[in-house]
Amino acid sequence: MNSPKRGLNEVLNRITNKLQQDSVVSDTLHDIRNHLNVDRVVLYYFYTQWKGQVTFESVNDNKYSIICSTGPDECFNLEYAKLYLAGRIKAMDNIDTAVISDCHRDFLRGLQVQSNLVAPVLSGGNLWGLLVAHHCQNVRPWHSTDIDSIRQYSIDLGASPSINGSGSLQ
Repeated sequence: MNSPKRGLNEVLNRITNKLQQDSVVSDTLHDIRNHLNVDRVVLYYFYTQWKGQVTFESVNDNKYSIICSTGPDECFNLEYAKLYLAGRIKAMDNIDTAVISDCHRDFLRGLQVQSNLVAPVLSGGNLWGLLVAHHCQNVRPWHSTDIDSIRQYSIDLGASPSINGSGSLQ
């Protein structure tokens, strides 16, 4: 039989673990933003099939904050999901000249995005979400080292306890 104090300690330990895990994710996004020297890095979580929201972000100025915003769900479909499940990294140096749907371009413009770099976050063989770097002040070319960096960060995030479910509050 569990005592009330033991039960409370278990809940507090789970909350503390979750906060520590969330801190690791936040610190990682901050590191990515600094490493890539971009205006915003977000972690976009799919809470249901191809519908999601920004759950974490790191911004260099609060005017770029999009925390809790949802995506252009009508633009993201199974075709895109399959590409990201296969490990696709999408780099757009300039959203105005990129070959993307008008829906996607309009969505990115609404977020002040000029250059976009996206990597899948995979967990248990599923597309958990997307790790996204935005440059908003001007267009910028993405280099192979930028692509390699976001790929490695997305792999690391996919293996983290906050995302793969180990130690999470459930």
